[in-house]
Amino acid sequence: MKMLFSRSVRFALFLAGSLLSPLMAGAHQVDLIVTNANIATLDAAGSHAQALAVQDGRIVAVGKSAELKKLAGPRTKVIDAGGRALVPGLIDSHMHAVRAALSYSTEVNWIGTHTIAEAMSRLSDAARRAKPGGWLIVAGGWTEQQFAEGRRPTLAEILAAAPDNPAYIQLFYRAVLMTPKAQEALAIKTDALPNRISIERDAAGAATGWLAGDIVSISALFDRLPKPSYEENLAGTKQFFTELNRLGITGVSDPGGFSIAPSQYAALFQVWREKALTVRVAYSIFSQNVGAESEEYRTLTQLLPMGFGDDMLHFNGIGERITAAMYNNHNPDEAAKEKLYEIILWAAKQKLTSTIHWQEDRSVGHLLDLFERVNRLAPITDLRWSIAHLEDASIETLRRMKALGVGWTMQDALYFQGDAVLAKRGAATRHIPPVMTALRAGVHVGAGTDAHRVASYNPFVALQWLLDGKTVTGKETRGADETPTREEALRLYTLSSAWFSFDEKKRGSLEVGKLADFAILNRDFFKIAVDKIGGTESLLTVVGGKVVYAAPPFAAFK
Repeated sequence: MKMLFSRSVRFALFLAGSLLSPLMAGAHQVDLIVTNANIATLDAAGSHAQALAVQDGRIVAVGKSAELKKLAGPRTKVIDAGGRALVPGLIDSHMHAVRAALSYSTEVNWIGTHTIAEAMSRLSDAARRAKPGGWLIVAGGWTEQQFAEGRRPTLAEILAAAPDNPAYIQLFYRAVLMTPKAQEALAIKTDALPNRISIERDAAGAATGWLAGDIVSISALFDRLPKPSYEENLAGTKQFFTELNRLGITGVSDPGGFSIAPSQYAALFQVWREKALTVRVAYSIFSQNVGAESEEYRTLTQLLPMGFGDDMLHFNGIGERITAAMYNNHNPDEAAKEKLYEIILWAAKQKLTSTIHWQEDRSVGHLLDLFERVNRLAPITDLRWSIAHLEDASIETLRRMKALGVGWTMQDALYFQGDAVLAKRGAATRHIPPVMTALRAGVHVGAGTDAHRVASYNPFVALQWLLDGKTVTGKETRGADETPTREEALRLYTLSSAWFSFDEKKRGSLEVGKLADFAILNRDFFKIAVDKIGGTESLLTVVGGKVVYAAPPFAAFK
């Protein structure tokens, strides 16, 4: 349970040749030392330590506080953690962070609200700040089940909170409420609704004000909303990543998404060029051009080789919708399968990572058949391909994935939607998702949220759900045999998630030589009651040895 300091500091060799003695003598003082912490290193031995030292953005020593203090010099920043928990920076293996960031400064966020009154208060506050006639947009990340009232807000409640602004309220990819001003602005007529959008009615047949749709139709509707300016994109990107830092997040794998064309990555790239990025981003290309996906991928990747970028931002292949014809299609025809096969065979030959959205085990055989077919011509076992979602994966599916080297990015979808799954699947829900079965099968599993339209981006909500299997309403779903330990759950959100971007040797655990990404928490993740984990926040978040977020009592270190 402890790491020997004399062994740990051998990584001083990393600094410049054989510098162990000069380092100990103070000739090469370190930049940062954190002492008096309860550090979960998540190394192979599951070690805990009291202190760590950082130089040039990397960890150079892990051990006891008294020993590491000896490395301090006149310019060393020394932080006393006050006995608090310190964990590796959290990594969300599947978050639509780039898209969420673009509009973060202009949207209304209902994440974490517990009553309709609280949600309406946020809406009315936003209305007071908005320009006259300015749009109010709630893009998702909430569910009616999080409200004590157990229902959606009504059109009357929305109008009472924001009578003078067009308002657009999106619930997952299932429903949208638009106020009359919003419908007028978008030329939406109830007698001529957009394709695959319908009016929702109550039991008496009266219109509720809500419109129903699916992921394609609602995404198309969202695309008609006014776009934030480039300056708002920049502000939103910085604000959203700071918000992630507040929750201990230091990295994300971003699978692209609907409504985000290549031009919309400009703000992210500018923040990166300015060296102002505070979250490490590995991003994939999500196809936008239905029917022309192959040409789109080939064009966009001509000057974008796999891994292009640096430790803060790099290209991570293609996905999550590789072809529209195979997206949420449980009964694809041969033409659809051949189109996907053509693209993934090309990707394998280009050594590109691929992640693909697949919802249900009943049809995933179509996909795995194609993967196996590709693998016979162009091996994929070392390419870090992955399947996202697939909450009900069977042991047979997991074994096929293991044989192909295909990982699984698993999200906390059942936290928000588990009540419906429980009603539909009954006792089978105890094995959904099969977290421990996948780990025992040797499948690489990364945790995440799929935020922000369909879920909260809060990693501690996801970690609490991993440990108790309870939905937002408190219903128990997943059973004990599929529940990880606290260390296993934290590892899924750190070292295991780093695997999907080829980064597990660089980050995800607190070991000598790795990037200094970590967070000091306001609660001890390993000791507090499980039902309190969701309220955990970071008090100090460090990325590459740089403090990117600090709250009292560490605010002075920012």
